[in-house]
Amino acid sequence: MSEFRHVFVCMQRKPPGMPSCGDKGSDQIFMKFQEALMTKGLFNKMAVTATGCLGPCMFGPNVVVYPDAIWYGNVTPADVEEIVQKHIIEGQPVERLIISKGKPPGMF
Repeated sequence: MSEFRHVFVCMQRKPPGMPSCGDKGSDQIFMKFQEALMTKGLFNKMAVTATGCLGPCMFGPNVVVYPDAIWYGNVTPADVEEIVQKHIIEGQPVERLIISKGKPPGMF
């Protein structure tokens, strides 16, 4: 069995004019991860949690997968299936969506 992974999806909404994942469709992304959890029976491979602000708002919607500490940015609902298949099931991060490895982008 592959390593268990915890997926965090930023759902933060901010005042008008400020970038926020919640205003860019993160609710749909969260639902797609939940659907994959159910339809693919991944309860022994992943958990999905909605979060507040993860920090790098300019790259949103943001998704972080632990324990790998892979930060995905500009994620769309259409990307979820690829993240689930390649990263969660096969253990290979989706390189084209990675904005950082190990820490939030732009953090020290």
